[in-house]
Amino acid sequence: MRAELRTLALALIASLLLWNLPFGGLVLYPFKILATWLHEMSHGVVMIATGAELDRVVIYRDTSGLSYAVYAVSAPGTAAIAAAGYMGTALWGAVLLVATPTAKTARWALIVIAVLMMVTVVFAIVPTPEEGRFGQWAVAGIAIVLAVCALVLPPRWRVFVAHFIAAQSCINALLDIRVLLRPMQAVNGMLTGTSDATAMADNTFETRHPWAVWFWAIVWLAWSLAVLFVALRVSGWRAARNAAPADPPTA
Repeated sequence: MRAELRTLALALIASLLLWNLPFGGLVLYPFKILATWLHEMSHGVVMIATGAELDRVVIYRDTSGLSYAVYAVSAPGTAAIAAAGYMGTALWGAVLLVATPTAKTARWALIVIAVLMMVTVVFAIVPTPEEGRFGQWAVAGIAIVLAVCALVLPPRWRVFVAHFIAAQSCINALLDIRVLLRPMQAVNGMLTGTSDATAMADNTFETRHPWAVWFWAIVWLAWSLAVLFVALRVSGWRAARNAAPADPPTA
């Protein structure tokens, strides 16, 4: 339907405009926390898949986060865990774009995300000495808002919320990857010389030289752009197909 394509376009335009408005960052803060949750849970899923297992997740007020494994694994497994964060965030956003063409699918998608967030609040996200239970309360609050949106919003607005979240996930993945090109990253307000790209370079090229770190940062940036492009093409193709007039009847 053309309505789907219009809703998707509005979600993307609203996301880009808010990032460039003076108070846009404040409006987008919950979505940044949601993107951090997707990032850390992507790490967690691959930790479980590689046998490292997920010990705990920490989410800070500055929207940074950390995931901790129970066991150390081989270099390929560690590299897969490192790559999962940025690649997973963009992928989940693209999947959400493609999977929510109707109000019904948008409702189910929002409910599933809300349930998964509450499960991680109980079993994965832990308090920190510096910020207490901020991560748990923030993720739980977002989950409740998503559930309310799924159950209360009118159909068109429900689809818009799902597409806006998907657009934010893709855009946040792109913006976060840019940070990897800097020599230092910040976690909980403290500068650190390590990052996912550093771990990836260390476990693939066996060096932390800037060229190796930048290589993986650029690869992940290309991945995020590619999955967003594919998701937009699929959504646009489906909307155009559904909007096409039916063949005239024949005698």
